[in-house]
Amino acid sequence: MIYDCIGDVHGCYGECIELFHKLGYQFNEDNIPVHPNGNTPVFIGDITDRGPNSIEMINLVWSLTIQRKTALYIPGNHCNKLYRYFLGNKVKAVHGLETTIAELEALSKPVRKKVRDHFMQLYESAPLYLVLDQGKLVLAHAGIKKEFIGATHKGVKTFVLYGDITGKTLPDGRPERRDWALRHPGDPIIVYGHTPVREPRIKNNTYNIDTGAVFGGKLTALRYPDMALFSVTSSQQLVPEKFHTYEH
Repeated sequence: MIYDCIGDVHGCYGECIELFHKLGYQFNEDNIPVHPNGNTPVFIGDITDRGPNSIEMINLVWSLTIQRKTALYIPGNHCNKLYRYFLGNKVKAVHGLETTIAELEALSKPVRKKVRDHFMQLYESAPLYLVLDQGKLVLAHAGIKKEFIGATHKGVKTFVLYGDITGKTLPDGRPERRDWALRHPGDPIIVYGHTPVREPRIKNNTYNIDTGAVFGGKLTALRYPDMALFSVTSSQQLVPEKFHTYEH
């Protein structure tokens, strides 16, 4: 099986479609991407928020994952927040959720309900993280420590959605995170996103492929098992301060 792992899209639907073309997918009569070799797209979370077309991303990923069963999806922290919003929980409409809410409010009530139902089904059907190819490949939105693989307790969920947070806050309001990839023993391969970087970050057989599409960077995919990287340039305005620079 060939997996095309796609980094954080954040509502950048146009870039996602362009990336599918670059990956060699063909679009059928329903405008659904299908690879001639049967490749499986894998979305590693945060398909919505901040970008211009979150609703289209929900519809696309739902269609591929739930309706056609030709793709895989795991949730990110933004997916979790949108899910809690749809449940009616009190969540703050900030850090990108406000853009998705604005899109939803522009829809008619029946269409809005359909989008909600699709996203709820997508989220509730998704695993916390994916273990593929007999354990050789693991995909988790913000990463995962090797000793967590196979577990789903609260600490694992926090790590997978938010990274290895310390509980402290940086001056710009972002949570402080430890660089867990430095301690990864190299096996299995771990593919993740969540932390925007200007270029894919490869460390100890971990691959951060969130190249900040919504911040004017690129949308990146990693093809497994040949480990080839594919990127398309974002049409969004560049916001340099949103990209993370690792010390090592």
